[in-house]
Amino acid sequence: MSETAPYGAWTSPISAEMLVSGAVGISEVIPEADACWWAESRPSEGGRTALMRWSEGAGAVEITPPGANVRTRVHEYGGGSWWVDSGTAFYVDYSDQRLRAIRPGDAEPRFLSAESDQPSGQRFADLRVTPDGAWVIAVGETHSTDSSEPSNAVVAVAADGSQHMVTLVSGADFYGSPCLSPDGSQLAWVSWDHPNMPWDDTQLWRADLIVDADGLRVADALLVAGGEGESIVQPSWSPNGVLHFLSDRQDFWFLYAEGHDEPVLAVEGEIGYPPWVFGLARYAFLSDGSVVAARFHNGVEILESQPDLTAVNTVRSVGDIVSFAGSTWSKEAAVFFDGAVIREPRELGLSPEFTPPPEVISFPTGSVDSGETAFALYFAPANPDVSGPDDERPPLIVLAHGGPTSAARSQLNLARRFWTSRGFAVVDVNYRGSSGFGRAYRQKLNNNWGIADVEDCVNVAQFLADRGDVDAKRLIIRGGSAGGFTVLSALAFHDVFTAGANMFGVADLSALALDTHKFESRYLDNLVGRWPEDREIYDARSPINHLDGFSSPMIVLQGADDAVVPPNQSRMIVEALDDRDVPVAYLEFEGEQHGFRKAETIMTALTSELAFYGRVFGFEPDGPAVTLEIRNEAPPT
Repeated sequence: MSETAPYGAWTSPISAEMLVSGAVGISEVIPEADACWWAESRPSEGGRTALMRWSEGAGAVEITPPGANVRTRVHEYGGGSWWVDSGTAFYVDYSDQRLRAIRPGDAEPRFLSAESDQPSGQRFADLRVTPDGAWVIAVGETHSTDSSEPSNAVVAVAADGSQHMVTLVSGADFYGSPCLSPDGSQLAWVSWDHPNMPWDDTQLWRADLIVDADGLRVADALLVAGGEGESIVQPSWSPNGVLHFLSDRQDFWFLYAEGHDEPVLAVEGEIGYPPWVFGLARYAFLSDGSVVAARFHNGVEILESQPDLTAVNTVRSVGDIVSFAGSTWSKEAAVFFDGAVIREPRELGLSPEFTPPPEVISFPTGSVDSGETAFALYFAPANPDVSGPDDERPPLIVLAHGGPTSAARSQLNLARRFWTSRGFAVVDVNYRGSSGFGRAYRQKLNNNWGIADVEDCVNVAQFLADRGDVDAKRLIIRGGSAGGFTVLSALAFHDVFTAGANMFGVADLSALALDTHKFESRYLDNLVGRWPEDREIYDARSPINHLDGFSSPMIVLQGADDAVVPPNQSRMIVEALDDRDVPVAYLEFEGEQHGFRKAETIMTALTSELAFYGRVFGFEPDGPAVTLEIRNEAPPT
């Protein structure tokens, strides 16, 4: 028999510690004929990433040395920081960004790249190895005090430890997805230039790969596909040497083959995903040339061979062996290899009643009679042991995902369940501009960032309140990075939300345009307008310039070492709210960058946020008391 308690104050087995204790993130999986490798990030070890290898008999073994952190800083977001070939792992360590090689049983790795003149000045990502094992091909990024922004290229590093490196392709602002034909005679890659992002307009090239006195070079480069109005992502060669790629030329990212105008694989939904990070793999070939592909449909990921999964990560193959990481609404990621689970998900000991599937919803948005529709995943409060009062509706947390060209993840996210198990309703919004719904939907945010995304978050909250699902007087908006900008904009320009949580969000668009990393330095050209020509738009959209609109309490969380959204963005908004006597709490975490990786940070941030809502809405949260300073806090009534 369940007890009755106020929403938000429910007793829950999902603690902040559960989010990190024994937790791992599975980011990439790479198969070999008789083994499988994956990357495992560990909040309990400072957020470091280790390489794991499974083989019959030996089971799962950590291959990288204790303390190694397999992570690249190319584009700052990283990804694709390692590769495996013939039993050797090639990887980049976060400490110095140098390329290394290690085999199972080695005590220490071998350095392949030279030490840079400046700390982490030479970086590598999206690694591949030539068939003869002589070269590691990668996207290279060089940082120099002589240049205002780093330079990017496709490079080759000798695998023999001589630390010899040659540049194969240069001249474009950005490169991604270098891939070799099965016989190693050709190299393909994707390139793009400012102000495009890789989900805007990109080009796919291929060229002959030739061995000469200097090592390697390319010749007879040919533009295969892409250009204005088309995004090419994730090129790959079939076993018989035909170059394939994902293109959104027909709105959705479908699979094409060189020389074919029509897709060779079209699905309900879309296959591709925007390459915020390197190393994505949404499809793979079997030995007969057939394709195994994951797809997005209505905000949920689908892999036909595994219908129980709701999220799939890095689909890769060797011969007819397929590997990937997969998760569901109730289970964290497992590693699949040749049809078997070789790395089980963490055993949480939770009843399925804590983790029921969400409701996939669509709702009207935009201006009145615009006919616009947006999408979301709605998670009702879920706790078999507690229920809310009959005369009460739960508070709602509206989640604005980052990116903003990203999407709500369709998998078990204990941070979402942390809230629903305590009596909060949560809605994860795939606002206009999100991925997984085609190019046209993705581009609805062009020139409309801070408008369309905010409208969708406002409208989904009102939609759920009008349905009677949630309390219209306790509507919270929460988001990080680009989602933090959506939070700040919603609070500055609308009076729907009664509280907010801003994690390393953008407060001043002009400051962001002047102070961010190369990968996103021109991102705002499409989302907002050209800088500085359209400065008036930047000023009009920046929450920092509309302080009169802020009246709802807010908690702000920030990493002190964030290079994507520097701490001054959060500090500015906190100081401005403090000056206006708006209740505000601020926590800045030393050693954290863009997104929190350390267990202590994750737990402190989450418990502080819960305590903040408790004090704002007048309930006593479950768990130990939390010390939290809220400036300008209204006295208890």
